[in-house]
Amino acid sequence: MKLLISALTKYIAGLVLFGALIFVPAGTLSWSHGWLMMGILFIPMLVMGAMMMIFAPELLEKRIKSKEKRKAQKGIVALSGLTFIASFIVAGLNLRYGWTTLPTHIAYIASILFLIGYGVYAEVMRENQWLSRTIETHDNQTVISTGLYGIVRHPMYTATIVMFLAIPLVLGSWPSFIIMLPYIPTIIHRINDEEQLLETELKGYTEYCQKVRWRLIPYVY
Repeated sequence: MKLLISALTKYIAGLVLFGALIFVPAGTLSWSHGWLMMGILFIPMLVMGAMMMIFAPELLEKRIKSKEKRKAQKGIVALSGLTFIASFIVAGLNLRYGWTTLPTHIAYIASILFLIGYGVYAEVMRENQWLSRTIETHDNQTVISTGLYGIVRHPMYTATIVMFLAIPLVLGSWPSFIIMLPYIPTIIHRINDEEQLLETELKGYTEYCQKVRWRLIPYVY
């Protein structure tokens, strides 16, 4: 029950906060792309959360935990948060003041990409029971090297990059898309710090890195 209450509290808080960040700057609730984004973000999140609550409560508890212990990661999380907030607010302001417009089909294509990213994200969580939101290792943790982890070492980050770059396009805002671009080097910095920890504390991770060369995109990085 405690886990359920914690999960629902974070879900509702996230829904309200995200809605406020886009609709308040927009100055209107009559924004179809805003509601589209709310739907494709929070409906799958609710379904995924319910599935974890039923079948993998320990994983859900790890995903709810969000307090980083590593100093470098605290800065990365803070920078990512500022990037997201700025991008969402600017998307609303872009609608209010009509700075830029995007063809409607771009929003629909971005919505599909976002949902594909969400699907990859869900598959990663199914494959990796150790997947917490914070950078840490766990007792008896083993290296996952099958499925998506046999293709790239950090498929979750690949999914989040696709998802977060798609959000400004769903909302029809080029300025927001530009603001979101620094998320990519931020994630790369997070990966570098995370791999230093894993190579030190997780048995077999160095050998895994030699087997799976690519971190995010095969033959690119």
